[in-house]
Amino acid sequence: MFSSVDTKDPAAVGRHVASVYLGMFPAGDKFFVPKAFGWIVECFSGHFAGYQAVDAQYHDLEHTMQGTLCMVDLLRHREQAGAQPSLTQRDFELGLIAILFHDTGYLKEQGDDEGTGAKYTSSHVNRSSDFAAAFLLRKGFAQTEIHAVQNMIHCTGVNTVLDAIPFQSETERIAGFTLATADLLGQMAAPDYVDKLPILFEEFAEASHFDHNSGSFVARFTSPEDLVSKTPGFWTNFVKPKLEKEFLGLYRFLNRPYPSGPNEYLEHIEQNIERLRRKLLKSDAG
Repeated sequence: MFSSVDTKDPAAVGRHVASVYLGMFPAGDKFFVPKAFGWIVECFSGHFAGYQAVDAQYHDLEHTMQGTLCMVDLLRHREQAGAQPSLTQRDFELGLIAILFHDTGYLKEQGDDEGTGAKYTSSHVNRSSDFAAAFLLRKGFAQTEIHAVQNMIHCTGVNTVLDAIPFQSETERIAGFTLATADLLGQMAAPDYVDKLPILFEEFAEASHFDHNSGSFVARFTSPEDLVSKTPGFWTNFVKPKLEKEFLGLYRFLNRPYPSGPNEYLEHIEQNIERLRRKLLKSDAG
């Protein structure tokens, strides 16, 4: 079900995630979810040593909360459906850390005062992977666990070759594909997705200015209107096939009831896309 939890409130999201986690793993660590959320709030709010608060306007903490909600609900419904292989408690925990940290590559270090973190759009996946690795190493995580989190984060790259990711297990791969699925669904189903597309364009424009790579994904759009006009095609020709084929159709576990009921995430996205189409028709008519 499309969540009614306020994604502007990390504490509310954390409570929901903790409820899902302990519902799936009654013997789980009741302190784990609050601790993980405390870490990411610390990082995004500028209270982690050496780093500034996030200043990217689209890829902010709420964006991370949107994906996190979607991911944990998908994992819960997958478990309820009895899908195999079953994810362990540790798979869930590492997957949660991965989605919480998947956009930390937008954070700027202290002294990095030129532009916003959006300038790192093209490199943010690698930067997020590196940030997560350094952070988790300080927290005493094992190298195999750190590699698992990094592999999951790399699933979110637009041009990532998924077959090249060195997954250490099938459950790690499923957790990574679930993360990437939720990252796409969570943001595109958001009520303000259409309104925030101009902000996303500004991030792309800043990244294009800083990385000077005319062949990059971010350089494909010439204006906010151009991004808006191409978004319906992005959903139909890129995202939907990717969800279905590359990410194994995991989104279907959000169908309520499973397996053939409606999927509220998809319904909200289709409503957003239809709103965009109407907006484009009105613009053309004007």
